[in-house]
Parts: sequence; C-alpha cells; structure tokens
Amino acid sequence: MKDQTKTFSNLQLYSALFALLLFAFFLALHIGPSDIDIEKAARDLIEQRQSVDAIILFEVRLPRIFLALFIGATLGLSGAALQGLLRNPLAEPGIIGVSNCAALGAVIVFYFGLSGLAWYALPLGGLLGALLSVILIFLLTGKNSSIVTLILAGIAINAIGSAMIALVLNYAPNPYAMQEIVFWMMGSVSNRSLQDVAISLPFMIVGWILILYCGKFLNALSLGEDTAKSMGFNLQKLRWILVIGVASCVGAAVSVSGNIGFIGLVIPHLIRPFINYEPKRLLGLSAIGGAILLMFSDMAIQAFSSGDELKLGVVTALVGGPFFLYLILKTRSAML
Repeated sequence: MKDQTKTFSNLQLYSALFALLLFAFFLALHIGPSDIDIEKAARDLIEQRQSVDAIILFEVRLPRIFLALFIGATLGLSGAALQGLLRNPLAEPGIIGVSNCAALGAVIVFYFGLSGLAWYALPLGGLLGALLSVILIFLLTGKNSSIVTLILAGIAINAIGSAMIALVLNYAPNPYAMQEIVFWMMGSVSNRSLQDVAISLPFMIVGWILILYCGKFLNALSLGEDTAKSMGFNLQKLRWILVIGVASCVGAAVSVSGNIGFIGLVIPHLIRPFINYEPKRLLGLSAIGGAILLMFSDMAIQAFSSGDELKLGVVTALVGGPFFLYLILKTRSAML
C-alpha cells in the first residue's frame, strides 16, 4: 500500500531542492581544516593573484565540492533509473557489476604502481574497468536479454570483481600498497584535483543524457512490459541504452572516488512518495537529492573528523545500512 504522502509539483520540488543545493554549495565553501576568506580567494582567482586562500579554494575545496556534487547526482540518478528498470525498490547502481569492475580497474593501477606515472592513470583504469563490465554484461546476456538475465549477469560480474580485488589485495607487494588500495576503496573525494573532475565529468554527462532519454520508457515499463511494447517502445534497445548510461556515469564516478554506496538506494525512496511514484519525474529529482546528501555527508566528515579523516563511503554505509534494513522489513510486512 502506497504512503498517503502529499504530491508536489515539479516546480515546488525543484525549487526546494535547488535552494537546498545552493545552500549546501555555499556552506561547503566555508568548511575545511583551514579558515580562509572566500571573497578574497575569489577575487585573487579572478585577478590571477597567487595567495594561500586562492590556492586552497581552487586546488582543495572546489574539486572536492564539484566531485561530491557530480558523484552524488550520478548515484542518485542511477539508483532511480535501475529501480525503475528492474522494478525493484532495493536495486542500486552496484547491481549490474559496474562499481566493482571500475574499482578493480583502479586497484590494478595501484597494484602495478601505475598511479605515479600520470595523474590520469587511476581514473582511466576505473573507466576501463567500467567498460569491461558492459562488455561482460553483453557477452553474458546477449542482445535479447530479459530483466532476470540482466540481474543474474550483474550478480556474477559483482562476484568476479570482488574475487579479483581480493586476489590483488592478497598479492599486494607490501603492507603499504595494501593499505593504499583499501583506503581508496572506502570511497572519498578528498585529495582530488580539478583534473579528476575534468576526466570523469564528460563520461558522467553522457551517462546522464542516456538515462534521462529513457524517462518515458521507465514510465511505460512501470505498467508492465506488455504495455510498454504496445506503446511502441523497443524494450531491448532502451534497456541497453539505460545500462550503458548507468555504466558510463557510475564507472566515471567510482574511478575517481572509490566505492560510495547506498546513495542510489536511499535518495529515490525519500523522494518517490512526493511525486506519486512516477519513474520519469524521479530521475532529475534523485540526481539533485543525491548531490545534496553526498555534499552534506562530506561536510560532516570535515567538520567532525579530528586527525585521520573518516572515509566518505563509511559514512554513507552507516546511513544507508540501517535504511536498507528498514526497507527490507517494510517490504516484508507489506507482503504479509
């Protein structure tokens, strides 16, 4: 039974979420281990003057804020898309195996010491891993795949990716290399640069466009596959467009941040009751909601961490884990 929650218009929801997003962005500019004058730093950047405030703003805070914004948007959007495609409220971006494959690509870069050769080696390794996941899905499912086959292929690829990551960790050349790999896999947007934003953002944008293109298809699919077919949608083609879109943007996100879980699970569930459970409307709103949640999570880390900084993936797991259990219990009670 659906919650009796008041339905809001797109204008109301987008206005509220955009206002909260702008507030989060403004707040994030002022949070960090060093106190800086944001206005002075901005003036120095515009006038191309070197100053400590300008360097901290440009090389530390802005990359961190942009990555939290774009990665959060990617995870929220991808979670909403996969829940609509699989018609499963417990689906999230890792279900098709792209997260583990992207992480595996980055871990291999760490293992062979390639991350020190060039700044783009690590994100490039993650992107190649995400591409590998799409190829494996295609090989395992074939062109005319069903939803069940897609889920099973994702489970298989996840298992293979996890096993390969464990193998790499097992044969890590020294404890320091293992520690570096494990810390990266926990997920974080700290110690990143605008170059990381530049290499990952194009792939994220491509993924966003492909997912949003499938909005009407997701609405039709919510009425059943037969209904979607009768409305003229090519199910096989649009499924693949959606899967490639998710793989592109999630792979790019994981390639620069490591694994950050549960954003794609939590955000669609929080927003869905306010839009009368309409999959197409959920996409854009989930993207903004994901960006807001990840930005506030990262700000909480900076504000409350002393000494070694807590990893972002740990924080989202601490929030998402109990929420996931709540959803399982809610689903079970609804079935009784």
